[in-house]
Amino acid sequence: MKKKVLATIISTAMTAALLAGCAAAPAAPAAPAADAAPAAEAAPAEEAAPAADAGDIEFKIVVKSFQSSYWQAAVQGVNQAADELGVKVECNGPNAESDIADQVNMLTNYINGAPSGIGLAACDQSACLDALQMAKDAGIPVVCFDSGCPDAPEGSVLSTIATDNYGAGATAADNLYAALKDTIASASAPVRIGEVNQESTSESITNRGLGFIDKFSELAAADGKKVAVVGNEFYVNGAKDKGDEASADIIIEVAVPAQTTVELCATEASAIMNKADVIGIFGSNQVAAEGILSANENLNKLGTEAGSTILAAGFDAGTVIKQAIKDGKMFGAVTQSPLAMGKTTVETLYKITQGESVSDIATDGYWYDNSNMDAPDIAPNLYD
Repeated sequence: MKKKVLATIISTAMTAALLAGCAAAPAAPAAPAADAAPAAEAAPAEEAAPAADAGDIEFKIVVKSFQSSYWQAAVQGVNQAADELGVKVECNGPNAESDIADQVNMLTNYINGAPSGIGLAACDQSACLDALQMAKDAGIPVVCFDSGCPDAPEGSVLSTIATDNYGAGATAADNLYAALKDTIASASAPVRIGEVNQESTSESITNRGLGFIDKFSELAAADGKKVAVVGNEFYVNGAKDKGDEASADIIIEVAVPAQTTVELCATEASAIMNKADVIGIFGSNQVAAEGILSANENLNKLGTEAGSTILAAGFDAGTVIKQAIKDGKMFGAVTQSPLAMGKTTVETLYKITQGESVSDIATDGYWYDNSNMDAPDIAPNLYD
């Protein structure tokens, strides 16, 4: 299987032994205001505020939740960077990624505490906008990671650290389509591709889902096949071309559960996989991919033989997904580097406190399957 490599800008050394836990500390003191110049003299040039001492720096990190090992790996990266830089961090997140209001409350409380900076992985790219304006007004720098907030008030988010999520979804489509191409070409009736997204609110999940849909449709069209997108309204309306189901050769059916749990993702996956025309399915994050695998425990329809089994493409890593790929139950997946994201978030916040300029950073992502998951550039990113 040809490896698909997304945009790479950073390279972060992976470490097996990482520090756990986060500690809170007082926020860094504000720099004193400059004295006004005498009226009779020209005002002197404004001096830059002195860089904060590492021991006085405290960052607050808000993850989407701790319900998957993905976020635990991100926090490990946060702790590693904090230890290396000598700064203090506190990490928090809601019980589930669908608990959007809880995350906004956490973010608001952190802003009221006036930390040196905030790292935010937003569950909902729109729900945090008022809080981000509060942070900007309070002079608190914010760095987004994993998911961006494209409509954030200007100047409120100084850097976004994330995989190219639209491109990552396209990478999954590239690999799944290549494996199913002959099955699609020889089909005498329409075939169906499932897609399970745990929600339709965060930038990362929505872009992955749409990236998969648009790329799969593009590849099919290049082979003279018509595609229709059905199911969840957000993804149907967001697709570049939703097509016409009545005349489609390929139907992409998109499902979103009421809450972001493996169990509810499994329910949605089961409803799709029970249809006789399904030849492939995509889960756009760890929770959705594990939901597909959970559904298969009763259905036993997944495998790696195109045409005779359903080929499943996942996203992220974790013990369940890794073992399923080794066992031939899951065809392959796209992995990110959550540890690198967490580590780079703290490093970027620290640069801001030192008066350095920062910009957006794209982290690594790779397609992996049973043929390449032990490769040296992929294995370190396959967290448990």
